Formats: sequence, structure tokens, C-alpha cells
Amino acid sequence: MLSLVFDIETIPDIHGLRQLHSLPDSLSDAEVANIAFHQSRQRNGSEFLPHHLQRVCAISCALREGNQFKVWSLGEPAATEAELVQRFFDGIEKYTPNLVSWNGGGFDLPVLHYRAMVHGIAAPRYWDLGEDDKDFKWNNYISRYHIRHLDLMDVLAMYSGRANAPLDQMAQLCGFPGKLGMDGSKVWQAYLQGELKAIRDYCETDVANTHLVYLRFLKMRGQ
Repeated sequence: MLSLVFDIETIPDIHGLRQLHSLPDSLSDAEVANIAFHQSRQRNGSEFLPHHLQRVCAISCALREGNQFKVWSLGEPAATEAELVQRFFDGIEKYTPNLVSWNGGGFDLPVLHYRAMVHGIAAPRYWDLGEDDKDFKWNNYISRYHIRHLDLMDVLAMYSGRANAPLDQMAQLCGFPGKLGMDGSKVWQAYLQGELKAIRDYCETDVANTHLVYLRFLKMRGQ
């Protein structure tokens, strides 16, 4: 069974924010985002926007098949969000890999669900709960406790948010590089400056670190 490690990077959904708050076109993207950040700080003390107001700007993957190992980002840098999300779910449709993530159940997959809804993307294999393939009844992508999607952070924390650990720190504690170049808080500013390659590179370092931590997890399990 193929195990596909994945990670996404996001920016504020400027188009959605303009629509929901009836903001004038005269405001720049940065100004629209600052309004949303301010509202978020007032509500919960953090600039972190709700999942449905995140727009995907990069999806990176790591895959080991036999003696070959590959890390890459989906699509071309100029690809639209719809194309990136479509490619992600098309890969699941074609190959049915086991997914591996760090906090994918808490962030990445919910964001991808909302963005697939926005763009009208079909993902029948991903959403199969046993209706089409009986094996999926007891092992599917949606259930928190199934391994077709393994959220390493969630599993290692025994499904307790109080025990969650940051990927960067866990990677370093295991002797791996950790984050390189930037962190998630800098993605929006990098995007505004046209540094999409740097964002994709950063996303790829995250999936590489997740893959290494995943291998350490497999060793702990005797695999």
C-alpha cells in the first residue's frame, strides 16, 4: 500500500472575504486580509482565520515507492487553487494511497473539504464510507481512528489536544532538520511579495520532515 505524506500552505481567501463582508474593490488584498485579521483578533485573540476562509496556495507530497523517494508540489506555480485541489483528489481517486500528515485531520483536510466544495470538485473515492467499496466501511479517509489517513500528531497525542506537539520541534528532537526558510506565519507576506517558489519549497521541507518522523513512528511500531 502506498503511503502519501502531504501538507498544504494557505493564505486568506481574499475573494471570499470581499464577498462575505461586502468590501469595496478599492481595498487592496493586503487591506482586506488586515480587516479579517483584526476581526479574528477581536473574536479569539488570534489572527488565525477559520478553515473555510483559508485558500490553498501549495500542496506538497512525499512518496516512497520501492527504492525511489520523491518530494514534490502539485501543479505548476501558476496553477489555480481549483487545479491544485483537483489534482490532490484525483490522485486519491486513481491510486487510493494511505495518507500521512501532521495535523491533517485538524487543519489540512478540513480546508481541502471546504475548498473542494467552493470549486465544485468531486472526490467519490475519498468520501467512500463503504457504500462502493466494503473495505472502506472499516478503514476510510474520514474516520479519525482509521489508518487510511494517519494524522501523526493526533495519534501520538492519543487524540488529546492537550498533548499535541509541533512538527518542527518533534522533528528536531528526533534529529531531523525541522523547518527551513520560513514558518506558516510568514506565508501570506511571502505570497504578497510573489515568492510562491519559496512557499512551495517550505511546504516540501514540511512533508520531508513529516516523512522522516513517520519512519521513526514505523520503527517504534516494529515495522
